[in-house]
Amino acid sequence: MEQSPLGIHHVGIAVPSIDEAMHFYGDTLGLAVVDSLDLPDRQLKVAFVQAANTLIELLEPTDPDSTVSRFLERRGPGLHHLCFGTPDIREHLRDLRDKGVELIDEAPRPGAHGEVAFLQPAAALGVLVELLQPTRHEDGAATVTATESHEGEVVGEVGSDTA
Repeated sequence: MEQSPLGIHHVGIAVPSIDEAMHFYGDTLGLAVVDSLDLPDRQLKVAFVQAANTLIELLEPTDPDSTVSRFLERRGPGLHHLCFGTPDIREHLRDLRDKGVELIDEAPRPGAHGEVAFLQPAAALGVLVELLQPTRHEDGAATVTATESHEGEVVGEVGSDTA
């Protein structure tokens, strides 16, 4: 499958507290939260912070036994994952599987802004990679400021219409 270059949708950063992290990202850097969500099924609170050309997803665990809590215990706050937007996550997963890439998620699952799937960090030289196909509303708008791929496809947005 011939694919155009993927655009970075967001960078995930694990933090003990979104409020404390916003002292740096908001007060120091002047960035603003454009969306925040409670994800009880994932034992997470997330806040999306808009930078000029990408989003930063702050991940705050809500349960000490969650995967992000364990990540913070082992590594401390910092880079958790890199997320690439894709216009067709299912086709992308098939292509990666055919290339022998080890997947965490064999099929997409619901994420904060659409369907997501993660790759094993060993497949990406130690980096946890997330793929995201943004959800489209009935009017055609994506849930998440437009990030366009090399060929002009919208692969991620965070608009003011998010819940």
